[in-house]
Amino acid sequence: MIGDLATAVGSGAVVGFMLGLLGGGGSILATPLLLYVVGVANPHVAIGTSALAVSINALANFAGHGVRGHVWWRCAFVFALVGTVGAVFGSSLGKAMDGERLLFLFGLIMLVVGGLMLRPRRVTRAAPRPVDLKMCVTTGVAALGVGAASGFFGIGGGFLIVPALMAATGMPMISAVGSSLLAVSAFGLATALNYAASGLIDWVLAAEFIGGGLVGGLSGMLLSARLSSHRTALTRIFAGVVFTAAFYILWQSVPF
Repeated sequence: MIGDLATAVGSGAVVGFMLGLLGGGGSILATPLLLYVVGVANPHVAIGTSALAVSINALANFAGHGVRGHVWWRCAFVFALVGTVGAVFGSSLGKAMDGERLLFLFGLIMLVVGGLMLRPRRVTRAAPRPVDLKMCVTTGVAALGVGAASGFFGIGGGFLIVPALMAATGMPMISAVGSSLLAVSAFGLATALNYAASGLIDWVLAAEFIGGGLVGGLSGMLLSARLSSHRTALTRIFAGVVFTAAFYILWQSVPF
């Protein structure tokens, strides 16, 4: 029991620490850690449990960005509400798919995330776009698509939400990062509730994982300021970890 508790809390702490240190991407490791470190046998249970953990951790980080004024509230709420419809649809599709095939696709999406981490971030200052029918339709379509992808894979989807918000509204990156966390939390909660309806969440494990994530997140945020000058190197190292995990998942779940 003690060993199981330690691996669950420790795995959650790793995810939270990377989220706090790098500001995103860490949640992509939640499902692999639950499967291959904690030892969850059912891929669907791992995805449902990680979705709940991602939702809680994202909400905690969203509160911090809100206090700092990094949230465009109307855009954040609209994107989260519309995208949640897509998350419900995507998670229903994910539940119906064979677990091994779903993991194989999850490994492929991890390769995409790792590649995006290696791209240099540019702080853009595009002028905010007028709130008209075109902007609303663009935002709604983007939210539905990103929400569906988030629900299908049981991931936060911040790496998709941030560029979607910037493209649809013209908001700066820091505002897109802050605003995206509400959608990440909403998508994760919708996915978790959908999986919970089918009995595919380990609630005790989720609580342990979330507890570790909150402690790890605080540690990561405290260390982030001290290591800010090394952020690029840290991101590259973490991308390497994501690539390694992705290849391992693909090797374990190859469908042929």
